[in-house]
Amino acid sequence: MFYLGLCLFVQLYLIFGISGLIWPEKLMNVYGVLMFPWSPSHQAIRANGIIALLAYLLVVGKLFVVGF
Repeated sequence: MFYLGLCLFVQLYLIFGISGLIWPEKLMNVYGVLMFPWSPSHQAIRANGIIALLAYLLVVGKLFVVGF
């Protein structure tokens, strides 16, 4: 059950990361709420998208190595 919650969390993170890479100007308001103390910039949104992809690959790799 823990892995199900982890997978859902990572999928949401992946969705926001990919959409931030594709449409950073459309999601500026959303990232303004998510990144509250800091003002969102295109560079910060792009970095968040790249880190989201790397985190997704890391978790999926861990799940495949350890097993479901």
